[in-house]
Amino acid sequence: MKENELEKATFAAGCFWGVEAAFRQIPGVVATRVGYTGGHTDDPTYERVCSHTTGHAEAVEVTFDPERVSYEQLLDVFWTKHNPTTKNRQGLDIGDQYRSSIFFHSPEQQEAAERTKESEQAKVHWPKKIVTEIVPAPEFHEAEDYHQQYLEKRGRSSCTVELANAQAAS
Repeated sequence: MKENELEKATFAAGCFWGVEAAFRQIPGVVATRVGYTGGHTDDPTYERVCSHTTGHAEAVEVTFDPERVSYEQLLDVFWTKHNPTTKNRQGLDIGDQYRSSIFFHSPEQQEAAERTKESEQAKVHWPKKIVTEIVPAPEFHEAEDYHQQYLEKRGRSSCTVELANAQAAS
């Protein structure tokens, strides 16, 4: 497989540790990295992002083989791994860095994201409205090394926050 045959997808769905772990378990995902994107500073760090002064979201960049996993399958994971109806909040994590966002890399990704958002909204009962933003993928700033595969390094496969989000969404 040549590098140019791989595609990238970028998602923000709360704390990036659990989101990254979920994507790493999907056959066809060849790499992930966590980082910061969608803000207005060129040198975000975890501390700066947590200060709410950068505008960046905690995000996961997924490199995948579209011959083995579709972008739509990645979107399915995105929609199920967080609560897209809470603005700037996932479970106990509160702040703009925890917003729900899809950063698309192509017109095809944009169309798929918008289509699945509409489909997901049809499943959500009023008054909950999906607040996920769908925007072009800006520069991605890789997070500090200690954040990469954070849960795997600790022998865990998910965050407890995901359970709280799933319960809150149901």
